[in-house]
Amino acid sequence: MSQQAPPPNPAQVQNIDRSWTTTKIVSIIVAIVTGGYMLPWCIAAIRDVRHWSVFWVNLLLGWTIIGWIIALIMALRSQRLVVNGR
Repeated sequence: MSQQAPPPNPAQVQNIDRSWTTTKIVSIIVAIVTGGYMLPWCIAAIRDVRHWSVFWVNLLLGWTIIGWIIALIMALRSQRLVVNGR
């Protein structure tokens, strides 16, 4: 004679909601935003504009929106023209 498992207690059964919750939406937004976090440094590196100073400003102060904007301005400013002395 085999014993059957007792039926589950309704109080212990959890309803798993697989719909789009606020946490899921926020996590997607954060993933997109953090993808653009180091964008000023990327622009500076491509344009060869003092990219290491932009990197440090962006890394250390980019979490403040003002620091990120400053890094972006540093990356977008005009390049210095170096003339060879001949």
